[in-house]
Amino acid sequence: MAKQAGSKTRSVRGSRTGRPIMALLDLLGRRWALRILWELRGEPLTSRALRTACDEASPTVLQARLTELREAGFVELGDGGGYGLTALGRELCEMVMPLHRFAERWKSSSPSPRLRGRDEPRSR
Repeated sequence: MAKQAGSKTRSVRGSRTGRPIMALLDLLGRRWALRILWELRGEPLTSRALRTACDEASPTVLQARLTELREAGFVELGDGGGYGLTALGRELCEMVMPLHRFAERWKSSSPSPRLRGRDEPRSR
């Protein structure tokens, strides 16, 4: 596919093309980004409640991700001071739910205890 003359693309980590899917995967792959979206899927949360829900993630990293997710249009700061998902953020979470259901099935059928997650006892 040829590039259009004069079109500018913005590169993202891992991609020189700046294609939207690459930019989205880059954003969602950043530390705590998916977890923040996941924790906000139910109801808005204050910064403190969100930090608690995210296993006491670093406040600096949490705020950096919230800023990025707000700039991307997935998260908004509500009137009551809590963070919540925008319509676009809710749509993204709906898109992730089939992957979540698949992961739950996969976890229970995976032969590797290491891949099943933290709630499985580790043998040493």
